Amino acid sequence: MTATDSDFHLRAGSAAAGPYALDIDPERAGWGYSSLRVLALAPGAGHRFATGDSEWIVLPLNGGCTVEAEGEVLELHGRKSVFSGVSDFAYVPRDAEVRISSAAGGRFALTGARCERRLAVRYGAAEDVPVELRGSGSCSRQVNNFGAAGVFEADKLIAVEVLTPGGNWSSYPPHKHDEHREGAESELEEIYYFEIAPHGSTEGLGYQRVSPSGQGRGTDVLAEVRSGDAVLIPDGWHGPSMAAPGHDMYYLNVMAGPGVDRAWLICDHPDHAWIRGSWADMAVDPRLPLYEAKEIEGSRGDLWDGSRGGAQDGPRRGAQEGEGAK
Repeated sequence: MTATDSDFHLRAGSAAAGPYALDIDPERAGWGYSSLRVLALAPGAGHRFATGDSEWIVLPLNGGCTVEAEGEVLELHGRKSVFSGVSDFAYVPRDAEVRISSAAGGRFALTGARCERRLAVRYGAAEDVPVELRGSGSCSRQVNNFGAAGVFEADKLIAVEVLTPGGNWSSYPPHKHDEHREGAESELEEIYYFEIAPHGSTEGLGYQRVSPSGQGRGTDVLAEVRSGDAVLIPDGWHGPSMAAPGHDMYYLNVMAGPGVDRAWLICDHPDHAWIRGSWADMAVDPRLPLYEAKEIEGSRGDLWDGSRGGAQDGPRRGAQEGEGAK
């Protein structure tokens, strides 16, 4: 039976539960590993949760917070918004009790994955997040690889942020990672969480496509997405993610799967893979990177520069076939 938009496009508020504006766990999604929660805290408020059988990264969407777990106290400086800069973040392991509090208030994404290994509580610095520019021309986008495989250690969890300037397409060419093929493709469930920049009082919007690949549930989605929406992708060719002109698009990708190796290997749609070959002759969209250099208050005096990939490197270009290609 083919799954449709209403099964996998979760409009803002439709998956709220308890303190969470969005609460997606494996039971809600009908799969085995990936989770995402969005927590809003009023100034001075706090929230406690048990990690259970999952590892989690606490990522500020706007505002900063304190994360306490396993006797560790991690101060996250956060950011004004997802469109203003890279954020620092906190990793907390399975089988732990966690408290998040925020003096000034804010919104925080909790990206999770069922896992087996129990790793240590750790702080991820904003200046250490590789910022990558992918594609060219109208396919240009920016990827903040804060929780990518090979960048930050986790057992199962993979998480990245993608920023697409208004009028551009990302997650293109369409690609999939819904079966294990040694060295070629990973089996990963995925959640897309969207925020779309408004224009004045006009709400932003974009579009997300998922088409059947012949695997799994035959996921088939063409959704108009707005801030707070999520799209579940258990299988299928996903992309493009289309940002309406005048409205920059942000999405948070959360991925996990059964593979022994934590890897993000993708297969491009054979009808559209050729587009990669055209990028070498095009310039990257001059609006990228979206972030300007800025000082993160309290971050040991370091500067994080959105035009750099981290403390040392500039933005990394491109992703070849077989690598993550959001």
